[in-house]
Amino acid sequence: MAIDQEELGKRLRRAREVCGMTQEDVARHLAVSRSTVAQMELGHRAVTGIELSRLAYLFGKDLRALVADEATDEDDVLVALFRLHPELASEGKGNVLEALRSCMALGRELTNLERLLDIDRDLATIAAYPLSRPRKKWEAIQQGERIATEERRRLGLGLTSLPSVVELLDAQGVRTAQVNLPEDVSGLTLIEREIGLFVVANRRHHILRRRFSWAHEYCHVLVDRDQCGLVSRGRDRDELLEVRANAFAAEFLMPADAVLQFIHALGKGHRSRIEAQVFDEREPVRARARFAPGSQDIQLYDVVQMAHHFGVSRTSACYRLRNLRLLTGTELDALLGQERAGRGRELEELLGLPQPDHQAQRDEFRRRFLGLALEAFRREEISRAKLVEVAAMVGVTANDVDQTIVDLGIDDDDGVDLLAPEA
Repeated sequence: MAIDQEELGKRLRRAREVCGMTQEDVARHLAVSRSTVAQMELGHRAVTGIELSRLAYLFGKDLRALVADEATDEDDVLVALFRLHPELASEGKGNVLEALRSCMALGRELTNLERLLDIDRDLATIAAYPLSRPRKKWEAIQQGERIATEERRRLGLGLTSLPSVVELLDAQGVRTAQVNLPEDVSGLTLIEREIGLFVVANRRHHILRRRFSWAHEYCHVLVDRDQCGLVSRGRDRDELLEVRANAFAAEFLMPADAVLQFIHALGKGHRSRIEAQVFDEREPVRARARFAPGSQDIQLYDVVQMAHHFGVSRTSACYRLRNLRLLTGTELDALLGQERAGRGRELEELLGLPQPDHQAQRDEFRRRFLGLALEAFRREEISRAKLVEVAAMVGVTANDVDQTIVDLGIDDDDGVDLLAPEA
């Protein structure tokens, strides 16, 4: 039984209040007067299908949840995020809130497409590590490193460097996307029944920083499943969950044993004096060795090679070496100074190491999203108008859509628009 106009108005008012928005804010989004919004919320004015769709996007809700027989606010990701970050509502245009709306809309559209094509994404297969919340930063670091080691073991990765974190996440059933976010935000993790597990990295950041962000958000997926959603911001780097996720990412991308192995292969990383004893069940035989002074000092060209091997930034590699006690604080500062002066890039070119290509990283979400939309159109599950609409969500124009369906010979527009909201 469909809800009546008065009940819909109450739900719209509650959704607006949860998002910290005024009736004037909603009116601007719908291009109507404030009094019109007030009449909608009182149930005195009908809401059109287009308006309802825009309001669902604005409030970060599934359109079906707004008109369902029973309201389901408790499971709403935006509600949970506002509880964690109440300041989101006051941030300016182009803010995190707008990115959240976009991501949730993308995730729900993908779920709808999968449902139309009878594709079942089994979330039960994704690993989870239930842990108590860390009480101190050191505990957070230990937890993050331990989980990273265990997850590498579970995936059979050993000490190998990861070729693509995005492909690894996708293989685990975690959806990924690249979205333009504010500079201070490195990524988002959204966890909802309809969306599933969805992690987002900031497209504006360098490809190596995005790679670290994918690993960081993967930790939230594995450990913080009860949070519903998390926003990873630079200003929150001291928060214990963020410290744990950063420690996880460093160990996941640069395992301690693998780093030591790599540095030892360069003839570095040994103590200046080493001693060993061989025991024959009677007496030990001692052997000592001493390396030449300065021979074990790690140089920037060593860091450049390590960063390239593990697919991380040179700065991340420096800090990893420091955390593993392969660099002193003074040595770290000296290397970072050389890096800031541009010496790292010069050495990269000298050693013939290719710079990471921003365009080389495939957008797995865009690929899957558009592929499923084209298949749904081919099966006449959605109309051309809906195909154009969903393609526009990932930056594809109507002309490109038309050219593609003509080239593929699937341009008959007789499909039923099952994803479009009812008026």
